[in-house]
Amino acid sequence: MEKFQETIWKETEYTYEAAYGFVPNIMAYLHEDASEKKPCLLIAPGGGYCMTVPPEGEVVAKEFFYHGMNCFVLTYTTDITMSVPLHKQPMSDLSRAVRYLRANADRFGIDPHRITICGFSAGAHCCASLGVHFADIEDPDPTLQAISNRPDAMILSYPVITSGPYTHEGSMQALLGKDATAEERAYYSCENYVTKDTPPCFIWQTVEDDLVPVENSMMFAAKCREVGVPYTYHAFPRGWHGLSVYNNAWRNGDFGEPYTMDLVMRAVAAVKEGRGVRVSPERRQELEEQFADKEADAPQILPMEYPDVAMWPQLAEVWMTSVFTE
Repeated sequence: MEKFQETIWKETEYTYEAAYGFVPNIMAYLHEDASEKKPCLLIAPGGGYCMTVPPEGEVVAKEFFYHGMNCFVLTYTTDITMSVPLHKQPMSDLSRAVRYLRANADRFGIDPHRITICGFSAGAHCCASLGVHFADIEDPDPTLQAISNRPDAMILSYPVITSGPYTHEGSMQALLGKDATAEERAYYSCENYVTKDTPPCFIWQTVEDDLVPVENSMMFAAKCREVGVPYTYHAFPRGWHGLSVYNNAWRNGDFGEPYTMDLVMRAVAAVKEGRGVRVSPERRQELEEQFADKEADAPQILPMEYPDVAMWPQLAEVWMTSVFTE
């Protein structure tokens, strides 16, 4: 396996106010045999738009790497301080990543016509947002702007979809702030913007999801059916929010390197040093308590309680094969 990290924005292109020196990036997991172009999976971890969590990063990439794909984990813009609304920045990061991968397809050994984006929770909202709004996102680089940012397929794992009654309010507040207008919130209610041009979707969630109501995925699947977007939808009866790939490595707490926490740790350090951008005293205290220096707990090894959920990567592989051979 060839593994390396690359930033996707030039210094002058990336202007998010609360980045604290961070630049969005992709971590690549590539097969060293470049004789055949591989299908590509671009992973967007969740974390309520406050962070991109490690349990939905490297462990996911390795799972699909061993299914024969070249994989990339996107660490996109988030705001752990909940102080500087993100608006289109995460979606723009994802859009740039898709264009960047297509522009470098030969170097990365990927088929530019088989790029699947795979998001979890808020990361799935970011993916769904690009899937319905890709035509709205312009790239500041003229060369990349000429390259399509429309994904060829999407995997939406326990997705935040709506900004309506069934939303995950924390994600919406990090994305838009507490004082967002009705128009701003409506734009990010992805189920209302599905069209025949939305990429084919593999959607899965558990009915027992205790954080993001299952109605989110149901609504998106229903809209796909309504307008004729090819989709597969799995609503597993049991399981909690955040089960990721639910393989042995994940259940053993072997999530790999925590590089997706780069922006979070930069922001927390800035807050502790009094350099936080418009961070309220209340939020500063919360972050100091949440990220206080303390001995890490030993990973908890989880039993295999949901064997049906553990099958979703295999189901997704079969689905992607069918999508790309039709």
